[in-house]
Amino acid sequence: TSIPTCIIVLKKQRENAGNILFIDASQHFEKAKNQNWLRPEDINKIVTTYRERLTEDKYSYVATLDEVRENDYNLNIPRYVDTFEEEEPVDLQAVSDELKSLEKEMQETDEKIEGYCDELGIDTP
Repeated sequence: TSIPTCIIVLKKQRENAGNILFIDASQHFEKAKNQNWLRPEDINKIVTTYRERLTEDKYSYVATLDEVRENDYNLNIPRYVDTFEEEEPVDLQAVSDELKSLEKEMQETDEKIEGYCDELGIDTP
Protein backbone atom coordinates (compact mmCIF):
# COMPACT_ATOMS: atom_id res chain seq x y z
CA THR A 1 0.00 0.00 0.00
CA SER A 2 1.12 3.59 -0.48
CA ILE A 3 0.02 4.51 3.03
CA PRO A 4 3.05 5.28 5.21
CA THR A 5 3.56 2.52 7.76
CA CYS A 6 5.19 2.76 11.16
CA ILE A 7 6.22 -0.01 13.51
CA ILE A 8 6.75 0.83 17.17
CA VAL A 9 8.59 -1.73 19.29
CA LEU A 10 7.96 -1.32 23.01
CA LYS A 11 9.84 -3.42 25.55
CA LYS A 12 9.21 -3.21 29.27
CA GLN A 13 12.75 -3.99 30.35
CA ARG A 14 15.39 -3.14 27.82
CA GLU A 15 19.11 -2.54 27.91
CA ASN A 16 18.96 0.86 26.20
CA ALA A 17 16.39 2.63 28.34
CA GLY A 18 18.08 6.01 27.84
CA ASN A 19 17.51 6.30 24.11
CA ILE A 20 15.14 5.59 21.23
CA LEU A 21 16.08 4.14 17.85
CA PHE A 22 14.37 5.65 14.80
CA ILE A 23 14.59 3.84 11.46
CA ASP A 24 13.31 5.33 8.21
CA ALA A 25 13.10 2.46 5.72
CA SER A 26 10.68 4.33 3.47
CA GLN A 27 13.09 4.17 0.53
CA HIS A 28 14.07 0.54 1.01
CA PHE A 29 11.47 -1.64 -0.67
CA GLU A 30 10.40 -3.08 -3.99
CA LYS A 31 7.60 -1.18 -5.65
CA ALA A 32 4.81 -3.40 -6.97
CA LYS A 33 1.53 -2.66 -8.72
CA ASN A 34 -0.84 -2.66 -5.76
CA GLN A 35 1.52 -3.16 -2.86
CA ASN A 36 5.12 -2.45 -1.93
CA TRP A 37 7.30 -5.29 -0.63
CA LEU A 38 10.22 -5.42 1.74
CA ARG A 39 12.94 -7.48 0.07
CA PRO A 40 15.03 -9.88 2.19
CA GLU A 41 17.94 -7.41 2.12
CA ASP A 42 15.62 -4.63 3.35
CA ILE A 43 14.42 -6.79 6.22
CA ASN A 44 18.00 -7.76 7.07
CA LYS A 45 19.06 -4.11 7.13
CA ILE A 46 16.19 -3.21 9.46
CA VAL A 47 16.94 -6.15 11.77
CA THR A 48 20.69 -5.41 11.84
CA THR A 49 20.08 -1.72 12.53
CA TYR A 50 17.64 -2.63 15.30
CA ARG A 51 19.87 -5.24 16.95
CA GLU A 52 23.04 -3.15 16.77
CA ARG A 53 21.23 0.18 17.36
CA LEU A 54 23.09 1.82 14.51
CA THR A 55 22.94 5.45 13.45
CA GLU A 56 23.21 5.71 9.67
CA ASP A 57 22.89 8.91 7.67
CA LYS A 58 19.44 9.24 6.04
CA TYR A 59 18.35 5.87 7.46
CA SER A 60 18.48 5.62 11.25
CA TYR A 61 19.24 7.60 14.38
CA VAL A 62 19.59 6.80 18.07
CA ALA A 63 18.06 9.73 19.96
CA THR A 64 18.60 10.36 23.63
CA LEU A 65 15.58 10.88 25.86
CA ASP A 66 16.77 14.48 26.31
CA GLU A 67 16.50 15.02 22.54
CA VAL A 68 13.01 13.55 22.51
CA ARG A 69 12.06 15.74 25.47
CA GLU A 70 13.43 18.83 23.64
CA ASN A 71 11.15 17.91 20.74
CA ASP A 72 8.14 17.85 23.07
CA TYR A 73 8.10 14.03 22.95
CA ASN A 74 7.30 14.15 19.24
CA LEU A 75 8.18 10.73 17.79
CA ASN A 76 7.77 11.76 14.15
CA ILE A 77 10.66 10.03 12.35
CA PRO A 78 11.66 12.99 10.10
CA ARG A 79 12.49 14.96 13.27
CA TYR A 80 15.34 12.57 13.91
CA VAL A 81 16.22 10.99 10.55
CA ASP A 82 16.86 13.62 7.88
CA THR A 83 16.19 12.04 4.48
CA PHE A 84 16.16 15.33 2.57
CA GLU A 85 17.97 15.10 -0.75
CA GLU A 86 18.94 18.44 -2.19
CA GLU A 87 17.88 18.84 -5.79
CA GLU A 88 20.44 19.70 -8.40
CA PRO A 89 20.35 23.39 -9.32
CA VAL A 90 18.55 24.24 -12.54
CA ASP A 91 20.66 25.98 -15.19
CA LEU A 92 18.22 28.76 -16.04
CA GLN A 93 20.32 29.97 -18.97
CA ALA A 94 20.23 26.48 -20.52
CA VAL A 95 16.45 26.33 -20.01
CA SER A 96 16.07 29.76 -21.62
CA ASP A 97 18.27 28.72 -24.57
CA GLU A 98 16.24 25.53 -25.01
CA LEU A 99 12.97 27.50 -25.00
CA LYS A 100 14.34 29.88 -27.65
CA SER A 101 15.45 26.93 -29.78
CA LEU A 102 12.04 25.28 -29.50
CA GLU A 103 10.34 28.57 -30.31
CA LYS A 104 12.46 28.85 -33.48
CA GLU A 105 11.63 25.24 -34.47
CA MET A 106 7.92 25.94 -33.95
CA GLN A 107 8.15 29.04 -36.14
CA GLU A 108 9.92 27.06 -38.90
CA THR A 109 7.27 24.33 -38.67
CA ASP A 110 4.48 26.91 -38.87
CA GLU A 111 6.11 28.38 -41.99
CA LYS A 112 6.30 24.92 -43.61
CA ILE A 113 2.65 24.26 -42.81
CA GLU A 114 1.74 27.65 -44.28
CA GLY A 115 3.65 26.75 -47.48
CA TYR A 116 1.85 23.39 -47.76
CA CYS A 117 -1.50 25.09 -47.24
CA ASP A 118 -0.68 27.64 -49.98
CA GLU A 119 0.23 24.78 -52.37
CA LEU A 120 -3.07 23.08 -51.60
CA GLY A 121 -5.00 26.33 -51.93
CA ILE A 122 -6.43 26.17 -48.42
CA ASP A 123 -6.43 28.61 -45.53
CA THR A 124 -3.62 28.36 -43.01
CA PRO A 125 -4.84 27.07 -39.64
